[in-house]
This record gives sequence, structure tokens and C-alpha cells, in this order.
Amino acid sequence: MNKHHPHKKDAHKKDEKDVQADAPQQEADETAPEPQADAAQIAALNAEIADLKDKLGRLAADFENYRKRTAQEAAQAQSKGVSQAAEAMMPVYDDLERAMTMGGGDPAKLIPGLQNVQQKLVNIFSGLGLELTGKEGEAFDPQWHEAIQAIPGQHDDVIVQVYQPGFRMGDRLVRPARVIVSKKV
Repeated sequence: MNKHHPHKKDAHKKDEKDVQADAPQQEADETAPEPQADAAQIAALNAEIADLKDKLGRLAADFENYRKRTAQEAAQAQSKGVSQAAEAMMPVYDDLERAMTMGGGDPAKLIPGLQNVQQKLVNIFSGLGLELTGKEGEAFDPQWHEAIQAIPGQHDDVIVQVYQPGFRMGDRLVRPARVIVSKKV
């Protein structure tokens, strides 16, 4: 085939050389930026950067305002909660005041009144979501109780005496009950 058409082979070689010689020129033309296009692109990018900086500054300011506002709201909520708890316990204070005034002459009269005051306080705690923990005869649970002493008994890990009742709020321990427990001998 080459014997019959020698000029095709030479023509083919010439075309390859032309293409190779023209390729760097085409690449240079494609990658060489026009000065006017560059200036416009740089101006557009600078404008975009300025816009993004402005947005970032506003976002940072908004976040700082949000942080301050939520801190203030949390402080107000805490103050309101303390105020409500104190208000709920004021009748107990009033009852203790009356008991001390009335029971000064006969201390035996104080016991029933103090028991009523104590029950009123337990009811207030219950209204606040607190539950008493640690009762005599109850099974000892280290999650809610603190054993301050163990004494010999018929049953293992049963509360036989409550030194100080505990309180919990749902699954959260507020104060453990301090108890004496029995240990089977």
C-alpha cells in the first residue's frame, strides 16, 4: 500500500508536524488571559470577598447578640425559679413562726404542729418535682442511698433507720438518703 501511494505517508507526517507545531500556539492562545478580562474578574472577586466579609461580620454580631440574649434569659429563668421555690415555702415559714409563738408555754403542743409543717414541706417539694428517698423497710439502693452504717439483721441490704432523708427529681439525685442498713449474719 505504501509502495503505491508514497505521497500519502509523507503527507501524513507533514500533517502531524503541523498539528504538533500548532498545538503550543493554540494552548498559549487559550490560556493567555486578556488583560481586560483579568481586571474585570479581579474586581468581581474583590467585590465578592467584600460582600462575604460583610456577611461574616453581620453573622458574628448576630451570634454575639444571640449569646448575650440567651445568657440573660437563662439568668432570668433561674431567678424566677428561685423566687417561685421561695414563694412556695413561705407558708412553711409562717407555720413555723406560729408554732414557736404558740408552743412556747407547752413544748408538747409543738410536735403535732411540726409534723404538719413537715408534711406541708414534703407536699411543696412534691409540687416542685422532688421525691423523698430512703424509708425504713425499703431495699438499699446505692443510686439513691448512702449507707453510713451496717448492722446485723435478718435481711441483707434493707434500710433499718433513716438518718437523713434524700431527694431526687426524676432520674436525677438531688441528695442521697443517709441510712443505716442491715446485713444478714
